[in-house]
Amino acid sequence: MTEYGRGPGSEPWHPEDPLYGDSGWGGQAPAGDTSTYGGQGQYHQPHQHQQPHQSQSPYGGDWGTGQQQAAYDQSGYGGQQQYEGDPAQVYNGGQDAYNSGGWETGAQGQVPYSGDPMDPYAGQQAGYGQESPDYYSTPDAYEPPEPPGHRRPTVPEQESGPETDWDPGPDRGEHAFFAGGDEDDDDEHARRAGRGDRRGGRGGKKSKKRRSGCACLVVTLVFAGGLGGVGYFGYQFYQDRFGTAPDYAGDGSGEATVDIPKDSGGYAIGQKLKEAGVVKSVDAFVSAQGKHPEGQSIQAGVYVLKKRMSAASAVELMLNPKSRSNLIIPEGKRNAWVYERIDDRLKLAKGTTENVAKKEWKTLGLPDWANTHKDIKDPLEGFLFPSSYPVAKGQKPADVLRKMIAHANEKYEDLDLKSKAAELNLKDPLEVLTVASLVQAEGKYKHDFEKVATVVYNRLKPNNTETYGLLDFDSTVNYLKGESKLAIGSVDDLRKVKDPYNTYKIKGLPPGPIGNPGEVALNSALHPAKGNWYYFVSVSEDRTLFAETNEEQNRNREKYLKGQ
Repeated sequence: MTEYGRGPGSEPWHPEDPLYGDSGWGGQAPAGDTSTYGGQGQYHQPHQHQQPHQSQSPYGGDWGTGQQQAAYDQSGYGGQQQYEGDPAQVYNGGQDAYNSGGWETGAQGQVPYSGDPMDPYAGQQAGYGQESPDYYSTPDAYEPPEPPGHRRPTVPEQESGPETDWDPGPDRGEHAFFAGGDEDDDDEHARRAGRGDRRGGRGGKKSKKRRSGCACLVVTLVFAGGLGGVGYFGYQFYQDRFGTAPDYAGDGSGEATVDIPKDSGGYAIGQKLKEAGVVKSVDAFVSAQGKHPEGQSIQAGVYVLKKRMSAASAVELMLNPKSRSNLIIPEGKRNAWVYERIDDRLKLAKGTTENVAKKEWKTLGLPDWANTHKDIKDPLEGFLFPSSYPVAKGQKPADVLRKMIAHANEKYEDLDLKSKAAELNLKDPLEVLTVASLVQAEGKYKHDFEKVATVVYNRLKPNNTETYGLLDFDSTVNYLKGESKLAIGSVDDLRKVKDPYNTYKIKGLPPGPIGNPGEVALNSALHPAKGNWYYFVSVSEDRTLFAETNEEQNRNREKYLKGQ
């Protein structure tokens, strides 16, 4: 008998019995006089307690005293029963207790059950006078038998391996957050688990975790951030490929000076203009430059433009020579002329740049072979290479000079002045540069520069019998005087002038260059023509006569005087 089973009296089923209302489980014969279990009764677990007020034994005899006694522990659910008499009378297959499912006394009561074939522990006898073992509460025990209406079909165990197309429920590992569990489910589960423990360890499902509000927030933020990122980069991609580049409208206003470096392409120019506030975007300028038929002819230099211009207006203005603010240094110009032009462009007082050159020449980037003579008048002479340089208001004189010297160094390295000096019997690259400055100053036409260079090298020979090592160049006297005259005086007067740059008195080359030679003069100094010329004179605008002796030179001078 279970603690919930019907006795011989009229007590109803216990309302907490999990099998309450299940016909055929309490021992009654189901409809049609057919036993649900094939004529066999099913007994309930002996460890469950009985109601203590039963007075009649349904087994056709008593166990020693004719009364059935139940012993309870302190909790009332100790699971212990003590019986007197022969226990075989109870579990003998029903031979002594009932016949054909009825009671011998005619009274209707609960039918004792024989062992259930589905119960793995049915064949084991319970102990008497001692604690009855609970075969269903151990961890490895089989599940206890279930009522007929609650039995589930046996599902064969599947071999371990990867499962596909399987959606786990909360009791198979799915997190409670996605299963939708809440506190009510947890409470209900706790109540069921308590009854399950009393029924031999049939614990219910594992506790479900509460929904995490923080996890929900994190997932939402991550999802929103991902969508935002995808949208942003998608928009940028569309703008870069198909969108119209941002651009200003109109011709702009104000003033902006932009220095475009050498060999700058469209994107580099556009970046400079954008940084100066001239155009709104680089792409807009590149597009406008590509559409203009002469857009690719924009050169390096300094441009005076306006701010907030449309890209098309900026391209148009940069192609206009009036916008350029470059200082062009012609070939052969002396440093004194260059200094004055820099002061004028930078709106500085006269002499400012010259003073900077004298005081800061060591910091302006001269090569180590420059200024090697103690009598050099200007260390920067010959290093302000003839070219076009960006010079505009706002720049510093030292910065302008550094750019010019840097450009000269590049040219001199390309020409390899160091190695050529030894081949020409010169001491160092500075002397090569000095020869080139003399060729630039003395030669009138570039097609004669190589012969003029030959005259220089021939006169430098100490054993020549024409000049005896003297150059006798008017250009050196003009340099030391800071003049540019044709009539500088008689030879006798010139030989009296004491100055290291006076080649009428001092043999050899002057201490340093007397101007800034161009590429043609430099190449002529490096590759002089072959000949024995010691003299030359220009008799017309495009003709220079060369002579090997002084007598021949005098005849050429007469031709020159006739042409005047």
